[in-house]
Amino acid sequence: MADSKSEQVLKALAAAIKGSLTASSKFERNGTLPSRIPAGGFVTLHDGDPGQPEVTLSPTEYIYEHRAEVDIVVQGAKSATRDATFDDLKQSIGTALAADRTLGGLCDYVIGEAPAPLDLPIEGAQDLKAATIGVILTYGTSDPLT
Repeated sequence: MADSKSEQVLKALAAAIKGSLTASSKFERNGTLPSRIPAGGFVTLHDGDPGQPEVTLSPTEYIYEHRAEVDIVVQGAKSATRDATFDDLKQSIGTALAADRTLGGLCDYVIGEAPAPLDLPIEGAQDLKAATIGVILTYGTSDPLT
């Protein structure tokens, strides 16, 4: 069976993000925070919430503003190094989204939201810096389940 429209969109987004990262970064879709953060950081795409669609008739089309979430996490003892790695990840994701705002024609438009970074102290380990980037995926489908 072919993938639903929402799954096609999420797979395309995952491929774009993964392709933008360096080899020292780790990417997962719907992953959980690993016990060890790689030097280049950890990025996970969560499928998010498609929300309530707007519906047009004749022909029927369900138009979604699906909000997926991309978590980025970096770890390091030195604040400047950790901040630079975080900024590199953020910019890589932004560049990937800007490179193809339609994800190969699957979406009408894709846009990222500005993250609100948090510094997270970890007792007995190097501190983490993390944020969630909301990604709004606007697309239409003739059926919300296919």
